[in-house]
Amino acid sequence: MRTSNPALSTRVFERIAYIADSSAVMTIAGTVNKTLALLLTTIVVASYTWGKALSWDPASAIPWMMAGLFGGFIVALVTIFRPQAARWSAPLYAVCEGLFLGGISAVFEQSYPGIAFQAVTLTFGTLMALLLAYKSRLIQPTAKFRLGVMAATGGIALFYFIALILNLFGVDVALIHQGGTYGILFSLFVVIIAALNLVLDFGFVEEGVAAHAPKYLEWYAAFGLLVTLVWLYLEILRLLSKLRSRR
Repeated sequence: MRTSNPALSTRVFERIAYIADSSAVMTIAGTVNKTLALLLTTIVVASYTWGKALSWDPASAIPWMMAGLFGGFIVALVTIFRPQAARWSAPLYAVCEGLFLGGISAVFEQSYPGIAFQAVTLTFGTLMALLLAYKSRLIQPTAKFRLGVMAATGGIALFYFIALILNLFGVDVALIHQGGTYGILFSLFVVIIAALNLVLDFGFVEEGVAAHAPKYLEWYAAFGLLVTLVWLYLEILRLLSKLRSRR
């Protein structure tokens, strides 16, 4: 099974050996526990930059946000190319994302009071709803489903990359930043695709367990799930801000 999340690529399984010892293999319970640990770490660290951004000196949060943004990108690359490092890199990634998310959430909160809580609630609500749908087999990552989500995710990534390049030359892409009808529809589409990536991530975890993958991949799978959840949260935050700007 493939997943469009680069962190949770099943090519990882091609680089590992079968583990016969049942106490040393990946389990669903172990993955869930590690995912919860990473989420808790992210939330706790986010409270730090959240407080700084909403303090009398909000500029003091900017260096921490930038450190989290670029540090998280570097740590993510290390983890993707060296899954064995996930034992320490996944918690470090959670710290970096917490630093960035706390600050950026506070920025949105200052413009639209209550938006951060709404985004967090919708993110975890989406996670629970899709997990329930997956466990009840209402949604399954079939070949066509995977292909569609992968193509859409790749297209979004390419669009964001082009928009970034254009922005460097002073060209603003309205679909991403502005709250017009097309901008809202675009954000809604991205939120849906980000959410559907969770279904592929759940499939990755199940396949890892079935393949008797080594236990360190619990940290790797938890890292991959956190990557998707961070993306989903940011896109929901963006969508809500566009909706609130029209009031």
